[in-house]
Amino acid sequence: MAASETTQPWYKDFNVYLEPRIWVIFLFGMMSGFPWVLIGSMLSAWLQESGVSRSDIGLLGMVFVAYSVNALWSPLVDRVKLPGLNGWLGQRRSWLALCLTALMIATFGLSHLNLAEHAFWVALSALLIAIASATQDIAIDAFRIETFGQHESNLQSAGAAMATAGWWTGYSGLGALPFFLVDGTAWDWQAAYKVMAVVLAVQLIIVLCVRESKRYRAEVKPFTRWQDWFRTTLYDPVAEFFKRAGWQLAVAILSFIFLFKIGEAFLGRMSIVFYKEVGFTNDDIAIYSKMVTWWVTIVFAIIGSMVNVRLGTMRGLLIGGIAMAASNLMFAWIAVVGPDTHLLLAAVIIDGFTGAWSTVAFVAFISLLCNRAFTATQYALLASLGNLGRTLLSSYSGFVVDWLNGDWSLFFILTAVMVTPGLLLLILLRKALHRIQAPSANTTPASDEQRLNHD
Repeated sequence: MAASETTQPWYKDFNVYLEPRIWVIFLFGMMSGFPWVLIGSMLSAWLQESGVSRSDIGLLGMVFVAYSVNALWSPLVDRVKLPGLNGWLGQRRSWLALCLTALMIATFGLSHLNLAEHAFWVALSALLIAIASATQDIAIDAFRIETFGQHESNLQSAGAAMATAGWWTGYSGLGALPFFLVDGTAWDWQAAYKVMAVVLAVQLIIVLCVRESKRYRAEVKPFTRWQDWFRTTLYDPVAEFFKRAGWQLAVAILSFIFLFKIGEAFLGRMSIVFYKEVGFTNDDIAIYSKMVTWWVTIVFAIIGSMVNVRLGTMRGLLIGGIAMAASNLMFAWIAVVGPDTHLLLAAVIIDGFTGAWSTVAFVAFISLLCNRAFTATQYALLASLGNLGRTLLSSYSGFVVDWLNGDWSLFFILTAVMVTPGLLLLILLRKALHRIQAPSANTTPASDEQRLNHD
């Protein structure tokens, strides 16, 4: 099976995108990326135009820590059936519907706040959006993993690609809308948030229309004692991973996940502030940082998934990490030259390519580590470590820029250097990683190694 997947003509790899399950994953990926617009680029632009300092804008990124600790409540999404909604929508979609409703309420609330007078409530609304979105991600990740069997390695890789493409469609494609509205019309940021609330309502309709994914969901036993709930939903998933990997390899893997995308996160947290300080307009940001990045990421996410199937996830991570570090140097060049849209176009194309490639490999890598009996909990735990590095540490990016006296060029050079520790860990560990993939009756040790290590 594994040999046929890698020896068939390359153009037949596109056949996986005819599978309807892939396109549901794309739509859910879009829902996952969209809330980052509300409390990321959109909010950063609003704060920067209102005269908020770089350090304060960076610190507001602390709300993204919700994505890093969502493993703490992931057992609820795995086990708790929402009264009324579960019988109608099923386990995963009922949680998605609840989260989208909370997102709509918080977003609509932001549209009625004045930043100068209600700074606390703006921050609180951003925190509520982050919590609801982080909870939504747990259900989306579980839905995606349960949609494909462990024997469907080509669909798993394609699913990771479409999750990435969907995420960037929500973040960059839909994320361009508020920048066009504010720059091209008489609308302000509050009015733009009203439009974003309508977009969330459309996403809720999509959730109501798709089918629940149950094909590869593990059967779970009901609880009779709270101790059983704690052991089965929290202790057992963590213990299973450490037992399967061994504590030394497990700690090394968790360290790699934590470090891999720190440099990219530092760049991303300050990118909107950088664009506006250098002299780019909101329309420039919408066209180049959002629309161009959107399509570049989708194209290279699909290409990256096919290449990763043939090269292996580990090599894909290594190549993507090196390219990701190099792409950050393009922004250092812009800092020296100034608001050159041609250079910005080149930078976002290269950054979109490297970001898509590395993300597809990263998502596939984490997915392969999950045991189906603990899907939501294990994926949320592993993904949360990556988010912790990307959100908690990057919240101090504004302080770093201030410490460098506004030297953006040196700042982006430092973000490139930040990728190095993760890459070194990957090189040291890649020979041992193939043996920790969650066991499955449908796979053999040879096929496990081919999908994960391919060495």
